[in-house]
Amino acid sequence: MSEVDQALALLSRGTHEILVEDELRKKLESGRKLRIKAGFDPTAPDLHLGHSVLLTKMRQFQELGHTVIFLIGDFTGRIGDPTGKNVTRKPLTEADVKANAETYKEQVFKILDPEKTEVRFNAEWFGEMGAAKMIELAAQSTVARMLERDDFEKRYKANQSIAIHEFLYPLVQGYDSVALEADVELGGTDQKFNLLMGREIQKHFGQEPQVVITMPLLEGLDGVQKMSKSLGNYVGVDESPGSMFNKLVSMPDSLMWRYFELLSLKSNEELDTIKQSVEQGANPRDIKMELARELIARYHGDEAAANAHKSAGNQLADGELPEDLPEVEVDFEGGEAPIASVLTRAGLTKNSAQAKDMLKNGSVKVDGEAVAPSTMLATNNAYVIQAGKKRYARVSLK
Repeated sequence: MSEVDQALALLSRGTHEILVEDELRKKLESGRKLRIKAGFDPTAPDLHLGHSVLLTKMRQFQELGHTVIFLIGDFTGRIGDPTGKNVTRKPLTEADVKANAETYKEQVFKILDPEKTEVRFNAEWFGEMGAAKMIELAAQSTVARMLERDDFEKRYKANQSIAIHEFLYPLVQGYDSVALEADVELGGTDQKFNLLMGREIQKHFGQEPQVVITMPLLEGLDGVQKMSKSLGNYVGVDESPGSMFNKLVSMPDSLMWRYFELLSLKSNEELDTIKQSVEQGANPRDIKMELARELIARYHGDEAAANAHKSAGNQLADGELPEDLPEVEVDFEGGEAPIASVLTRAGLTKNSAQAKDMLKNGSVKVDGEAVAPSTMLATNNAYVIQAGKKRYARVSLK
């Protein structure tokens, strides 16, 4: 396999689409250092592993010798990206943008190589763009073209308002690629329309169009919904090592290869070796522990990764998972199970009264986080549950 073939195999791993793959091959065959762009509107300062999917792919480009551009949309963040929304998104204040941007900058270099990264802000060029230039940019698309975008089309058909400035967002994002002379732009599948708009805008300004790579949204720990803090199925990049370890080792076995594919920096050959070890009888839990250590090392360092699995029971107070964690299976009918019933049937409490008391006192944790008495747990999932200081188990709800 040639170097270009190897590079393409790595870069295509986990992607949803590459538009156009032949163009990417030609860019790689040129031998020049490519400019890889991904834009981030600083709308939320707390990142989770789902946000790191693009960054991981960017790091792979860096390891192949290319330059990545981490673009912070301090200008576009004030417009409010309507992608995936059925209402106009409230724009951020300048103070919000600056505060969130600083958080991004602190966290991004836990994944990216700072020596091969440009951190840019799109207010650099839009802050100085006059009305005439903006009108020229707006002339590069039509209302009919904009209404092809799924979220705009749905809102239009539902007779919901669409503000004029929202039509500008894809054009502004496209012009970012012109200003940065991007060879490749990365984004989520929900960004496809905007990314392709960048190709069109580059053509208008006489540039070779960028290759578009869309990455899938990472499923959360439930294996169903996308990773989201609001859904509680996330792993935060700044969570404690023990909490990260708990959550990752407790994920369903069926999900671990997806996480390796999208989050690991291991080579394809290394992943093949790991998969072969499972086929030959290796315990999937040990493989999930290997993934957990890789990710914990990335965000907290090698020492934290090595110690996240401490076996002493009193380490649970710090969110660390014992090696001898008991495993329990509990059958429930329906899609959800009340936490009080789970505690009792898993043997973590003597009876329902004790379960309710512990929940009321905040003594129960699920995957490292305290839960309310009203908590319902989805079935067909596994959870690390702690009741008090000494009772804990990995509970699989069937």
